[in-house]
Amino acid sequence: MLSHLILLAQAAAHGEAASGVSKILGDFGISWPFILAQILNFSVVAFILWKFAFQPVLATLDERQQKIAVGLKYADDMKAKLDATKQETAALLKQASVEASRIIDEARKSAKDHLDKQVQEATAKANEALAKGQQSIELEHKKMLADARHEIARLVVTTTERVLAKKLTEADRAAYNDAASRELTNA
Repeated sequence: MLSHLILLAQAAAHGEAASGVSKILGDFGISWPFILAQILNFSVVAFILWKFAFQPVLATLDERQQKIAVGLKYADDMKAKLDATKQETAALLKQASVEASRIIDEARKSAKDHLDKQVQEATAKANEALAKGQQSIELEHKKMLADARHEIARLVVTTTERVLAKKLTEADRAAYNDAASRELTNA
């Protein structure tokens, strides 16, 4: 019985609550058919907005985010390539500098060798010219001595002729010249 009473009390309270809610809704001018229509309208507009406005905007945002990500990845790749190119350029410049130094050193060595060779050739030519000059001087000296001997011998013969006052034959003159030359050579 008690359970019946509780059920009746609950039904009465529910009926009163239901009539109280209906009264409040009526006081505020709210009717269930209008609320259901508003909910249906809101759902249709929300679906249309979701389908034709929000999804394309979200798709565009996703596409832009992908493009930005691709652009950032491309920028990172280009930065890495730029760094690699800088390193490669630095290595090439270093190699070119080493090669240029080597070429300059070879040119200096070649120039020094050429200069040394030219100095040696000039020294050899100078020594050769000096030797030829000395030979020429010696030949000239011998020729002068021979000429002087011949002239002295001729003078001795001429003087002897005058002293002796006689004319010598060519054979006598040659004999005196030879004797005088021998005397001068031995002296």
